[in-house]
Amino acid sequence: MKLSAIKELLPSLEKVEFQLEDGTFVPEHFHVTEIGQVSKNFIDCGGTIRKETVVNFQLWNADDYEHRLKPQKLLNIIRLSESKLGIADSEIEVEYQSETIGKYDLDFNGKNFVLKNKKTACLATDACGIPAEKPTIKLGSIQSSCCTPNSGCC
Repeated sequence: MKLSAIKELLPSLEKVEFQLEDGTFVPEHFHVTEIGQVSKNFIDCGGTIRKETVVNFQLWNADDYEHRLKPQKLLNIIRLSESKLGIADSEIEVEYQSETIGKYDLDFNGKNFVLKNKKTACLATDACGIPAEKPTIKLGSIQSSCCTPNSGCC
Protein backbone atom coordinates (compact mmCIF):
# COMPACT_ATOMS: atom_id res chain seq x y z
CA MET A 1 0.00 0.00 0.00
CA LYS A 2 1.31 3.42 -0.92
CA LEU A 3 1.23 6.42 1.38
CA SER A 4 -1.41 8.10 -0.81
CA ALA A 5 -3.74 5.11 -0.32
CA ILE A 6 -3.66 5.25 3.49
CA LYS A 7 -4.24 9.02 3.35
CA GLU A 8 -7.36 8.38 1.24
CA LEU A 9 -8.67 5.71 3.62
CA LEU A 10 -8.12 7.41 6.98
CA PRO A 11 -10.84 10.12 6.72
CA SER A 12 -13.55 7.46 6.23
CA LEU A 13 -12.53 5.31 9.24
CA GLU A 14 -13.89 5.50 12.77
CA LYS A 15 -10.79 3.89 14.27
CA VAL A 16 -7.34 2.70 13.23
CA GLU A 17 -6.78 -1.01 13.72
CA PHE A 18 -3.87 -3.16 12.59
CA GLN A 19 -3.91 -6.93 12.45
CA LEU A 20 -1.43 -9.58 11.43
CA GLU A 21 -2.13 -12.02 8.60
CA ASP A 22 -3.00 -14.73 11.13
CA GLY A 23 -5.88 -12.54 12.41
CA THR A 24 -4.13 -11.45 15.63
CA PHE A 25 -4.72 -7.76 16.33
CA VAL A 26 -2.07 -5.26 17.32
CA PRO A 27 -3.24 -4.11 20.78
CA GLU A 28 -5.53 -1.11 20.39
CA HIS A 29 -3.33 1.05 22.64
CA PHE A 30 -0.42 0.99 20.14
CA HIS A 31 1.51 4.14 19.27
CA VAL A 32 2.95 5.15 15.91
CA THR A 33 6.36 6.17 17.23
CA GLU A 34 8.01 6.92 13.89
CA ILE A 35 7.14 7.76 10.33
CA GLY A 36 10.07 8.18 8.03
CA GLN A 37 11.55 7.45 4.65
CA VAL A 38 14.10 4.67 4.40
CA SER A 39 16.38 4.25 1.39
CA LYS A 40 18.37 1.11 0.80
CA ASN A 41 21.20 1.04 -1.74
CA PHE A 42 22.48 -2.45 -2.44
CA ILE A 43 23.93 -4.82 -4.97
CA ASP A 44 22.29 -8.15 -5.70
CA CYS A 45 24.15 -11.45 -6.15
CA GLY A 46 24.14 -10.90 -9.93
CA GLY A 47 26.03 -7.61 -9.61
CA THR A 48 23.10 -5.27 -10.31
CA ILE A 49 23.05 -2.11 -8.19
CA ARG A 50 19.60 -1.41 -6.82
CA LYS A 51 17.85 1.25 -4.75
CA GLU A 52 14.69 0.78 -2.73
CA THR A 53 12.78 3.50 -0.89
CA VAL A 54 9.89 2.91 1.51
CA VAL A 55 7.85 4.95 3.95
CA ASN A 56 8.41 3.38 7.35
CA PHE A 57 5.79 3.29 10.12
CA GLN A 58 6.91 1.98 13.50
CA LEU A 59 4.19 0.58 15.78
CA TRP A 60 4.90 0.27 19.50
CA ASN A 61 2.94 -1.04 22.46
CA ALA A 62 3.31 0.71 25.78
CA ASP A 63 1.60 0.30 29.12
CA ASP A 64 -0.55 3.28 28.16
CA TYR A 65 -3.84 1.36 28.01
CA GLU A 66 -5.96 4.52 27.64
CA HIS A 67 -4.24 5.55 24.39
CA ARG A 68 -6.20 5.18 21.14
CA LEU A 69 -4.83 6.58 17.89
CA LYS A 70 -7.62 8.22 15.92
CA PRO A 71 -7.59 8.33 12.11
CA GLN A 72 -7.31 12.13 11.97
CA LYS A 73 -4.33 12.09 14.36
CA LEU A 74 -2.50 9.54 12.18
CA LEU A 75 -3.31 11.61 9.09
CA ASN A 76 -1.86 14.69 10.83
CA ILE A 77 1.33 12.78 11.70
CA ILE A 78 1.66 11.62 8.07
CA ARG A 79 1.18 15.17 6.75
CA LEU A 80 3.72 16.55 9.21
CA SER A 81 6.21 13.87 8.12
CA GLU A 82 5.64 14.73 4.47
CA SER A 83 6.14 18.45 5.00
CA LYS A 84 9.15 18.24 7.36
CA LEU A 85 10.97 15.28 5.78
CA GLY A 86 9.91 15.54 2.13
CA ILE A 87 8.58 11.98 2.16
CA ALA A 88 7.59 10.68 -1.28
CA ASP A 89 4.51 8.60 -2.13
CA SER A 90 6.22 5.24 -1.68
CA GLU A 91 5.12 1.82 -0.47
CA ILE A 92 4.62 1.59 3.29
CA GLU A 93 6.69 -0.81 5.36
CA VAL A 94 5.58 -1.32 8.96
CA GLU A 95 7.93 -2.24 11.81
CA TYR A 96 6.22 -4.09 14.63
CA GLN A 97 7.72 -5.86 17.63
CA SER A 98 6.89 -9.51 18.27
CA GLU A 99 9.76 -11.82 19.25
CA THR A 100 11.99 -9.48 17.26
CA ILE A 101 11.35 -6.42 15.14
CA GLY A 102 9.36 -7.61 12.14
CA LYS A 103 8.96 -5.74 8.88
CA TYR A 104 5.64 -6.01 7.10
CA ASP A 105 3.95 -4.78 3.95
CA LEU A 106 0.65 -3.01 4.53
CA ASP A 107 -2.75 -3.88 3.07
CA PHE A 108 -6.37 -3.00 3.90
CA ASN A 109 -9.17 -5.58 4.12
CA GLY A 110 -12.09 -3.12 4.04
CA LYS A 111 -12.08 -2.58 7.81
CA ASN A 112 -8.55 -3.03 9.21
CA PHE A 113 -5.01 -2.45 8.08
CA VAL A 114 -3.29 -5.81 7.63
CA LEU A 115 0.41 -6.37 8.29
CA LYS A 116 1.43 -8.71 5.46
CA ASN A 117 4.43 -10.97 6.00
CA LYS A 118 7.42 -10.03 3.87
CA LYS A 119 9.55 -12.69 2.22
CA THR A 120 13.13 -12.68 1.04
CA ALA A 121 13.86 -13.49 -2.59
CA CYS A 122 16.71 -13.59 -5.03
CA LEU A 123 16.49 -10.63 -7.40
CA ALA A 124 19.03 -12.07 -9.84
CA THR A 125 17.62 -15.54 -10.47
CA ASP A 126 19.29 -15.68 -13.88
CA ALA A 127 22.74 -15.17 -12.31
CA CYS A 128 22.22 -16.86 -8.97
CA GLY A 129 23.01 -20.45 -9.92
CA ILE A 130 19.94 -21.89 -8.20
CA PRO A 131 18.08 -24.11 -10.66
CA ALA A 132 14.46 -23.31 -11.33
CA GLU A 133 12.05 -25.64 -9.61
CA LYS A 134 11.25 -28.54 -11.90
CA PRO A 135 7.63 -29.56 -12.36
CA THR A 136 6.58 -32.68 -10.52
CA ILE A 137 5.27 -35.46 -12.71
CA LYS A 138 2.74 -37.77 -11.14
CA LEU A 139 3.29 -41.32 -12.22
CA GLY A 140 0.64 -44.00 -12.00
CA SER A 141 0.08 -45.87 -8.77
CA ILE A 142 2.43 -48.66 -7.71
CA GLN A 143 -0.15 -51.25 -8.68
CA SER A 144 0.16 -50.23 -12.35
CA SER A 145 3.94 -49.97 -12.19
CA CYS A 146 6.25 -52.76 -13.25
CA CYS A 147 8.45 -51.94 -10.26
CA THR A 148 6.93 -53.73 -7.33
CA PRO A 149 8.71 -54.90 -4.21
CA ASN A 150 10.95 -57.93 -4.87
CA SER A 151 10.49 -57.64 -8.67
CA GLY A 152 14.19 -57.02 -9.18
CA CYS A 153 13.67 -54.00 -11.44
CA CYS A 154 14.93 -51.41 -8.92
